[in-house]
Amino acid sequence: MAMATMMMSRMMSIPPSSSSPLVTESLSAPSSSSKLPRRTIPGSHGWPLIGPISDRLDYFWFQGPDAFFRSRMEKHNCTVFRTNVPPSFPFFPRSVNPNVIAVVDCKSFSHLFDMEIVEKRDVLVGDFMPSTQFTGDARVCAYLDTSEPKHAQLKKFAIDILKRGSEVWVKQLHANLHKFLDASESDIAKAGSASYSPHLQNFIFNFLTASLVGADPAIDPELAKSGPSNLNTWVALQVLPIMPLRVIQPLEEIFLHSYPYPFALVSGSYQKLYNFIEQHGGEVVRRGVEEFGLSTSEAIHNLIFVLGFNAFGGFSVFLPSLFDAVASDKTGLQARLREEVRKLSDPSTILGFNSVKDMELVNSVVYETLRFNPPVALQYARARKDFELTSHDSVFDIKKGELLCGYQPLAMRDGNIFDEPESFKPDRFVGEGEELLNYLFWSNGPQTGSPSESNKQCAGKDYVTRSASLILANVFQRYDSISGGSGKITAVEKAK
Repeated sequence: MAMATMMMSRMMSIPPSSSSPLVTESLSAPSSSSKLPRRTIPGSHGWPLIGPISDRLDYFWFQGPDAFFRSRMEKHNCTVFRTNVPPSFPFFPRSVNPNVIAVVDCKSFSHLFDMEIVEKRDVLVGDFMPSTQFTGDARVCAYLDTSEPKHAQLKKFAIDILKRGSEVWVKQLHANLHKFLDASESDIAKAGSASYSPHLQNFIFNFLTASLVGADPAIDPELAKSGPSNLNTWVALQVLPIMPLRVIQPLEEIFLHSYPYPFALVSGSYQKLYNFIEQHGGEVVRRGVEEFGLSTSEAIHNLIFVLGFNAFGGFSVFLPSLFDAVASDKTGLQARLREEVRKLSDPSTILGFNSVKDMELVNSVVYETLRFNPPVALQYARARKDFELTSHDSVFDIKKGELLCGYQPLAMRDGNIFDEPESFKPDRFVGEGEELLNYLFWSNGPQTGSPSESNKQCAGKDYVTRSASLILANVFQRYDSISGGSGKITAVEKAK
């Protein structure tokens, strides 16, 4: 469980800074592609076995993901290139093919969302797919392509869960957020600092379970206590073969990246969560069965995936990055956030989604955190047919069946789109900068897009950003300042 928590923390980073001019280049202007030179995709997959192993060691050990993609981009002087990504030999099935075409600029990355030319069947984490035993022997919505009939049913169900859960979402977020802050203040008083874990994950788990399942985990004390750590382990065992930890090599390569992990290690805790939802989440499950034509088990397993993998896993990576960015800032950002929050809110009332709608700086800081530290680094899609892929400066031929791998941390630092892309600029999305939301891709689609059964965009996209803005606004209603970074809060100054 400690390894699972550490895996979550390894997916975070920090930084800070200030404003951004608008870049107006279109990502899909068809007229421009005809003027661009046609280019053969550079790079190679190397010799069988040797090439994938060499790239795997670079990715996990010698370079790390960022240097791995950046060095190949620089070597080929191109943002589209052939390479290999984990997992690979020796203990994965031959059907797992590490060969990919990497895309690391905004324009080429945007092709990953065009469901006319790409498909998403079983490529959530690449060509490797964790055992379906982790999801009740079923392929949940995240692994389905939009062409599969079951996808529409499950995507509509996910959207419905969020829509109906929104009635209690704000109330549960507010109550559990202040429990997290109370616990953090207590730790600071006792030890001089407060680690985000476990208090932050308790907050996330409790408010999400109450909102999505419709039941407070407190009615099952054992689940309330062990739920966050159990979900950490459940997520970790599915993605460990592709997750760089960069802790102790070569042990990491030998024991964490060389074979898939069995569901048996978490089967007991998974069954307890299943039983809890079956017993206490009856209204949500009933709607899945009666309104969306799902079986009881399909509804529950997909609800667990939305709750545990998507929502809990995503917030567990994203919120620490957000807290770090704000708490470690030395540019005066906190004073500006405090001023905006208090100017646009009534301290005597509970903040809601409408309360933060007009808080431009608060929302921009949330968006900039998602740009600077996207919660999901890699996004994949397989060519549905032969097509032409366009980058900023070239056109490439993609063949049906080829796997595209988008490395989002580089795409989100595309200098053709974002001014000073390597700097954290809190005001980037303020005013005319809102146009840049067309190029913010953290949710498997642009921030300006709308999740539907016809695409693979995150069903909870808007809930994530609104909730993050709500958390920031509550923090600066409660505090004049907050200090910390690197996963810790070291000091808070209560509002005067």
